[in-house]
Amino acid sequence: MTHVVAEPCVKCKYTDCVDVCPVDCFREGENFLVISPDECIDCGACVPECPTDAIFPEDELPEKWAAYTEINERLTEAWPEITDRKDPLAEADEWKDVEEKRDQLSEAPFNG
Repeated sequence: MTHVVAEPCVKCKYTDCVDVCPVDCFREGENFLVISPDECIDCGACVPECPTDAIFPEDELPEKWAAYTEINERLTEAWPEITDRKDPLAEADEWKDVEEKRDQLSEAPFNG
C-alpha cells in the first residue's frame, strides 16, 4: 500500500509533509509533489501535515482523483527527491481552495 498526492497540491506545493516523512519518499516537480510508491511505508505521518488535504491512502483516494495514482508512479521516476521543508509556492494561498486544477499541473521536474 502507498499514499498518493492528489490534485489539491497542484500550484501549492506546501512541503510540511516532506518534513515528517521517515523514509524520504517525496519527489518534487515544478508545482506539485508526488510520493514514490516503492518507498512509501504507509505510515500516514504526512496526511495530517498537508494544509490542502491532498494526501490519501491509495485505497481511500477519491474516485475523481483516481488518475493521480498513475501520475505519482510515473513522475516519481523523473523527479528529484525532496527531503527538506521549503517555502510553498508564492501563489499557494490563492490556489489552495481552487478545485479542478489538473490542467495547471506541470510535469516538469523541480529545477532550482
